[in-house]
Amino acid sequence: MSPTQGQVQTTSPVRSPGSRWRLQVVHRTRFSYSGPVRSSYNEARLTPESSTRQTTLRSRVEIEPAASAYAYRDYWGSTVTAFDLHTPHAELVVTGTSIVEAGPDLLNHDRLGWAALGSREVRDQFGELLAPTALTAVDEDVVAAVRDFVGGAHPHEAGPLVCRFVRDSMEYLSGSTNVKTNAMQAWRSGKGVCQDISHVTVGLLRALGLPARYVSGYLHPKPDAAIGAAVTGESHAWVEWWDGGWNGFDPTNSVEIGTRHVTLGRGRDYGDVPPFKGLFSGPSSEGHAVTVEVTRLA
Repeated sequence: MSPTQGQVQTTSPVRSPGSRWRLQVVHRTRFSYSGPVRSSYNEARLTPESSTRQTTLRSRVEIEPAASAYAYRDYWGSTVTAFDLHTPHAELVVTGTSIVEAGPDLLNHDRLGWAALGSREVRDQFGELLAPTALTAVDEDVVAAVRDFVGGAHPHEAGPLVCRFVRDSMEYLSGSTNVKTNAMQAWRSGKGVCQDISHVTVGLLRALGLPARYVSGYLHPKPDAAIGAAVTGESHAWVEWWDGGWNGFDPTNSVEIGTRHVTLGRGRDYGDVPPFKGLFSGPSSEGHAVTVEVTRLA
């Protein structure tokens, strides 16, 4: 993609909506500094994917002050908008605006049993999504508890059971953790946000032998959303596991992935898919503010 001044935009062909929602998401991050920053180098993951479950009709990333930007796909398949600024600035505002049609994934796939999932072929193919990370590692006593809870369930049934086990054991509490909190810290406290609940769930799915990945995106908070009404939303996280094909589930809300979910990217954990990260040279940061506005268009 050719560089543009302060904006990267992508479009995709329109598909028949069927049992899908058309959603607009506006995600704005505002960084403030105690004085002029001389240089900054940044990455934004604010462009939703197009897949069998969702179609990104339009997406753009706007940068203030204007900067030369380019988009690329990272190792995990997420679209990254990269840019740097070399003019003094005391504030940086990055806004991602997207229109997406989303729904359930209706593709069927053959379900593998535990023996097939434990094969060398599967373990070689999905090694990165079976290994624990610093954010998803869980202790053996928790793994033993979830094994007892799942019992002899088939892998396809075990995935939702693991999600239920974690959600029944952890309270969702906004602000109770931060992006550096790992799975066991959140588990021991018995509370966390969607990121923590997803990290614990991913860790347990992997410990059972199911390749699993962390998914970042957005969730419209109202199942009965009125068309045209803008509401305050948040960045959201959920999980996917592989049993011959990928299955998605939102353990925080105990629902399957569907019309209200917009996928941004996937990875081993949050560290692979942060909405924004960067480095800057200059005076100290005074913090940042994030707003997410979601509107059902159809």
